[in-house]
Amino acid sequence: MNKDEILAKLTGIFHDELDNDAIVLSFETTAEDIEEWDSLSHIQLIVAVEKAFKVRFTSSEIQSWNNVGEMIDCILSK
Repeated sequence: MNKDEILAKLTGIFHDELDNDAIVLSFETTAEDIEEWDSLSHIQLIVAVEKAFKVRFTSSEIQSWNNVGEMIDCILSK
């Protein structure tokens, strides 16, 4: 998978988990850009992403992400 394919898959996950089909993700998107993305939904998103991509993230990896692009880079590294 390349970054664009992962971004498309993540967009679907965000739509499902945050119950908002209007969300448009980019590599620069942060939690501050999406009203529904709070600390609780963040955990739900991580779990859904781990299941969808069959990966596990460490807490330090998760805390290091500043945007969706860094999450994608981490997925690609696994």
